[in-house]
Amino acid sequence: MSSRSQSGASGTPLLDRISGPADVRRLAPPELTALAGEIREFLVEAVSKTGGHLGPNLGVVELTIALHRVFDSPRDRLLWDTGHQSYVHKLLTGRKDFAGLRSRGGLSGYPSQEESDHDVIENSHASTALSYADGFAKAHRLRGLTDRHVVAVIGDGALTGGMAWEALNNIAASKDLPLVIVVNDNGRSYAPTRGGLAEHLTTLRTTQGYERFLDWGKDRLRGTPVIGGPLLDTLHGAKKGLKDFVAPQGLFEDLGLKYVGPVDGHDVAQVESALRRARAFGGPVIVHCITQKGKGHAPAEQHELDQFHAIGAVSAKKKPSGPSWTSVFSEEMVRLGAEREDVVGITAAMLQPVGLQAFAQAYPERVFDVGIAEQHAVTSAAGLALGGVHPVVAVYATFLNRAFDQVLMDVALHGCGVTFALDRAGATGNDGPSHNGMWDMSILQVVPGLRVAAPRDGARLRALLREAVEVEDAPTVVRYPKGVVAGDVEAVASVGGVDVLVRPVVGGSQVLLVSVGAMAQVSLDAARLLGERGVGVTVVDPRWVKPVNSTLVGWAAEHELVVTVEDNGRVGGVGSALTGALRDARITTPVHEFALTQKFFEHGSRNELLDESGLTADNIAQTVQELLAAAGTHRLQDVS
Repeated sequence: MSSRSQSGASGTPLLDRISGPADVRRLAPPELTALAGEIREFLVEAVSKTGGHLGPNLGVVELTIALHRVFDSPRDRLLWDTGHQSYVHKLLTGRKDFAGLRSRGGLSGYPSQEESDHDVIENSHASTALSYADGFAKAHRLRGLTDRHVVAVIGDGALTGGMAWEALNNIAASKDLPLVIVVNDNGRSYAPTRGGLAEHLTTLRTTQGYERFLDWGKDRLRGTPVIGGPLLDTLHGAKKGLKDFVAPQGLFEDLGLKYVGPVDGHDVAQVESALRRARAFGGPVIVHCITQKGKGHAPAEQHELDQFHAIGAVSAKKKPSGPSWTSVFSEEMVRLGAEREDVVGITAAMLQPVGLQAFAQAYPERVFDVGIAEQHAVTSAAGLALGGVHPVVAVYATFLNRAFDQVLMDVALHGCGVTFALDRAGATGNDGPSHNGMWDMSILQVVPGLRVAAPRDGARLRALLREAVEVEDAPTVVRYPKGVVAGDVEAVASVGGVDVLVRPVVGGSQVLLVSVGAMAQVSLDAARLLGERGVGVTVVDPRWVKPVNSTLVGWAAEHELVVTVEDNGRVGGVGSALTGALRDARITTPVHEFALTQKFFEHGSRNELLDESGLTADNIAQTVQELLAAAGTHRLQDVS
């Protein structure tokens, strides 16, 4: 019999009795251990079916229970940095239907304002929650709402981000701000946390009992005649130095922040006690909780790579076999490393997810994991390039957004030979609006001198990565999607750097279809449908999509319609850039852009997002026919 079926005096599982935080507060302390066990059992069973962030949530069960017992959400605002550890919070706020987790129409994998009043931010980009909390608490104060707190939960990995320290610097200046910062310290982000801050937190984790030591010293000295008082004064005056020796939390106290901890994050009573003290203080307080990622699930605890940070659905249908885009990049980086000693890798706390793990194993001195600090990663790359090596900065496409100023002013302005490998470009789907890599080709269009490559298959990814690292006087970008690489699509010809993928078998070509990157198969399918309906289509892949290849401009003048197909946002993408280039060349051939709808998509699969944006062969073919018919150049056939 499972623990859920035998918990509670009434025989009803405790989790079944929880419909909101008030129910959590009504539980007796002895019931909390049983509740934690039921939550872990629920998570392992549910997330194994759907996939999702399992390890982070198993690590914050007791911490989340304590938060909801001490604070009154949603009056008190609980903010989760990144948010992949919010599943327990969802359960305790009445959201227990995990059957559709991370699928269209189901629960989001992150906090979601649409789901619940208990969810405040759904950014899912790390190191931001403290800035949100600072603003929230100041807004409360300005509005005279003095009966509530703001609580920000941030991991030690997210504390490696510079934005978190900018926030701490400002929070510390507001001595009366009722703000509690909970540091969820498990020594990891995706993988073990790197850097000086990680070493400092490790020291705090392994140093026991400064407060107990000081209390013991006071008691002993007060009982010592004559010299006890003066020595106690000396001890008090030396508190800062003594504290740094016994438990060096001075890093936080030097900022002017009250520090509580470290406490056992898996002991509800300890965490509750610490949080109550922090709540009563009346100003900003850091509560340092030590937790274990994957706690309570042996396979996660023993998984050295990332302790089941994110897992796929165990019960999912067999997925298509074949290498992933990431693995192709990973293998080619190792080959490049063997051929060129000047090639180095940089990533932001995602060594394994972006495919640099193998490179790091082969060339450990030539890879740099800077923590969740994309801005630093990019400017450090500029320094490496100026110093005579060629850095490859590998990040998710969505995370390059965070370092745009550094790409523009630190890399491009100085003509630095830096290559950016953007994984998860285009529609990524299940992780929701903040993770879709649909912004990069738009924001990068404005960067002078920067070149962008979009490979259509594994062979082109290898080739274009090699071309990119040969460029030493400007930044280059190679962007590719998430998932399995389809079979290679060979060109029938190559003219001026543009690959021709298909030409009409008979008759002339009315439509020039410009396929961008991974949209090649959709473009080829659309061309086939149009060919069956009597429309001549030439499909081309420019490979390098920024700057616009002049060959495309010349070909556009020879066609009745130009169509672009890309999995970037429609505004400012490749289609927009080509339209501008034709206008500058005074070529009047109309351009129709097929791209992702410019909006924040609800979480769902990549195919669902492409379908929603009309990026299907059927829709492209039908729309092209209608455009030609409207122009009077082709008779619209019945395709129903």
